[in-house]
Amino acid sequence: MKYEILGPGTTKVPWQERPKELKGAPIWRYDANPIIGRNPVEGVARIFNSAVMPYGDGFIGVFRGEQTNGIPAIYLGRSSDGINWDIDKEKIPFTDEEGNPFMPQYAYDPRLVKVEDDYYIIWCQDFYGASIGIAKTRDFKKFVRIENPFIPFNRNAVLFPRKINGKYMLLSRPSDSGHTPFGDIFISESPDMTYWGKHRHVMGANDNWWESLKIGGGATPIETSEGWLLFYHGVAGTCNGYVYSIGGAILDIDNPSIVKYRCETFLLTPEEWYEERGFVPNVCFPCATVQNPGTGQLAIYYGAADSYVGLAFTYTDEIIDYIKSHSQLSETDREIGRR
Repeated sequence: MKYEILGPGTTKVPWQERPKELKGAPIWRYDANPIIGRNPVEGVARIFNSAVMPYGDGFIGVFRGEQTNGIPAIYLGRSSDGINWDIDKEKIPFTDEEGNPFMPQYAYDPRLVKVEDDYYIIWCQDFYGASIGIAKTRDFKKFVRIENPFIPFNRNAVLFPRKINGKYMLLSRPSDSGHTPFGDIFISESPDMTYWGKHRHVMGANDNWWESLKIGGGATPIETSEGWLLFYHGVAGTCNGYVYSIGGAILDIDNPSIVKYRCETFLLTPEEWYEERGFVPNVCFPCATVQNPGTGQLAIYYGAADSYVGLAFTYTDEIIDYIKSHSQLSETDREIGRR
């Protein structure tokens, strides 16, 4: 391999070989997408924008379940192959730090990451306005909510899978209380997952049509010998609404507020029926990856049209080379992000 994957992985990456004809970026969809369809669990109309990771002999996931009453909640699921999922019928039972029930009023777009001995679930919720919720677990049986990192309004929080210079690092996108016609990615650090500061700008929307309105974090960054490989979402505004595409960037390994490379073209944009047609049309929204450090195989889980979960594949070497060869950086990408 040209680039080494330095973080955790698995030899059981869900995988399908590339099709003979592949145009654009070296990334291809699973031909049996979507892997999770409508009405997957009693009381849940749609699952999408969800995150998974290897766990034990298989995989575990946190899923955005849009309940039939219209309120989103987070559900736990398990799989032996990362493709076929058994989703719990009951919502994840969150508690406070004293063990008392402490359920969010709503919760959506969860991410999942392990840092040292703890697994962290991060989502968007109501904190007197749209903001970020966090819980931790060690056994996926007890889920303890910890302090909200920021006051409203904020979304799309993504925690790095290890401390950097002794600090937890969190990507987020400050926003508003609605559908947010703006948004840049920022990074913040914490010594203890309670107090957050030293906020830095990472990158913002730009003139590329597919990310000209706003951008936001996606999957947990992947540590590689070239830097942090980040799959994020970019949004375009059209006469028929927003279009969400998947983009790619590489951040500096020691100071991830600095962007080393940023692909000027999208990696994946809505083209298939399950991406173009759904509750919210024209959405590809990355939330998780699973990678094999030995082979470089990489699977990307993404939400499709706010209705389904899709799966796509690439090789780490190829996607990094593609991002580097199509890189276009602005001055705000290169700078440390402090003013």
